[in-house]
Amino acid sequence: MPEQRDPSPYDALLLLSFGGPEGPDDVVPFLENVTRGRGIPRERLKEVGQHYFLFGGVSPINAQNRELLEALRSDFAAHGLDLPVYWGNRNWAPYLTDTLRTMVQDGHRRIAVLATSAYASYSGCRQYRENLADALADLRAEGLPVPQVDKLRHYFNHPGFLRPMIDGVLASLAGLPQDVRDGAHLAFTTHSIPTAAADTSGTPGDHTRDGEGGAYVAQHLDVARMIADAVRAETGVEHPWRLVYQSRSGAPHIPWLEPDICDHLEEQHAAGVPAVVMAPIGFVSDHMEVKYDLDTEATAKAAELGLPVARSATVGADPRFAAAVRDLLLERAATERGDTPERCALGALGASHDLCPVGCCPARAARPAAAGADWRGPVAEAPA
Repeated sequence: MPEQRDPSPYDALLLLSFGGPEGPDDVVPFLENVTRGRGIPRERLKEVGQHYFLFGGVSPINAQNRELLEALRSDFAAHGLDLPVYWGNRNWAPYLTDTLRTMVQDGHRRIAVLATSAYASYSGCRQYRENLADALADLRAEGLPVPQVDKLRHYFNHPGFLRPMIDGVLASLAGLPQDVRDGAHLAFTTHSIPTAAADTSGTPGDHTRDGEGGAYVAQHLDVARMIADAVRAETGVEHPWRLVYQSRSGAPHIPWLEPDICDHLEEQHAAGVPAVVMAPIGFVSDHMEVKYDLDTEATAKAAELGLPVARSATVGADPRFAAAVRDLLLERAATERGDTPERCALGALGASHDLCPVGCCPARAARPAAAGADWRGPVAEAPA
């Protein structure tokens, strides 16, 4: 059968990411963007920014997004897919509104959106949709055409996202000293979020109570289980594993998902585990929270304990991930044309929904969010 290359009705793809500072002078303004509306004093933001200053005030995320952008363009061109790819950020240049303005000025009216977040959660999905709604409202206020934007589905269980992570864990295990390799524990890490936000992640049918974690935890557990199973199948060794968390922020009295990776390393060392592989499955690329929280802080904790550790690679701009994005785009395009394409997904949870239903990853406060069932346009009232 000929390869599917028809992206219609889409006329462009938007790579939508978080953004990060690219120099010391950018750090505090960037953090002001991230925390806008929370009333955090500038002096406190300078303290928070020390992680960035350790790396010259530069977050690696923008450079990594440039690499992914080029990987997507190369993959599309190599497979005869004639679709331009643009890049915009929520919190730093190139800003989302500026990129969408350029896209409509270039004539694009039906835009597919890939967010650099693979899982369901407020901060990983709905907040991106809220930012899209804000940007579309800005375009309308400027008298510009307002395009239709469709966010591609969650891709945590797509093989093009999973296989690079499996290979990363295998490579990390192979790099450990032989006398500790087979006994190594796998610590699958992701961003901690408030337990209340985790419990309401995903569709209303996914919501849970009492800190069970909703779709956010269920999706990560499914990914961790698949990677551990693949490692066992390919090495013949069954490694114990656990889903753990990192990068907690916010008030200490608010419950967040636990255990923290550093606490977990202490527990594993006390239990006599000979080595740990830290696998950041919750992140698309090696941005600041990976470089600092794992490569700096957690690695220092392991050295203090005398515990051998390795950190496996994130997916980044792996060609298999670029191919997965192409697959997701063409799948959604076919669906929008009324076809019933094969939806590629591994594990127990199946392919995610295309259109976020009402009540999916609910907002902290009522705000419009584009690309969902409750979206009524850039001038619509916020849903109750």
